[in-house]
Amino acid sequence: MNDEHYMHIAIQLAIDSVQTGKGGPFGAIIVRNGLILGKGQNRVLIDKDPTAHAEVVAIRDACRQLDHFQLEGCTIYTSCEPCPMCLGAIYWARPERIVFGCTKEDASAIAFDDAFIYEELDKSLSDRQLPTSQILREECLKAFRLWQNKADRESY
Repeated sequence: MNDEHYMHIAIQLAIDSVQTGKGGPFGAIIVRNGLILGKGQNRVLIDKDPTAHAEVVAIRDACRQLDHFQLEGCTIYTSCEPCPMCLGAIYWARPERIVFGCTKEDASAIAFDDAFIYEELDKSLSDRQLPTSQILREECLKAFRLWQNKADRESY
């Protein structure tokens, strides 16, 4: 099977998402060694969950199938270039590669515009639209120190 074959599956998931009213026009699958390990459709509306993007749903599905929190050796096929949240989740999952269809500009043209998030990330905390403040750092560092000194921790 080739990339086009798997992308057609992701595209059909995106189309089904629109036709069933589950969410936006996005679909994703995760493949390793020719086996589809995870599938995801945008479920933001049906789950009432802003993180239920197709890529995140597919990552959760594949990780459950693998009984592991990372996707080594996997390819993520997604009908659209991942948004900043999904891209972050993908990097944390550590797949081998990403293959996508529509661009972020295509998504922006139909009112799925993530440009403001990219712009916000480049701003200092005090200049962001969402008020952000830092408090109790020293107390929070206690958990970090416990983690750092935990002999049996599993790094990820």
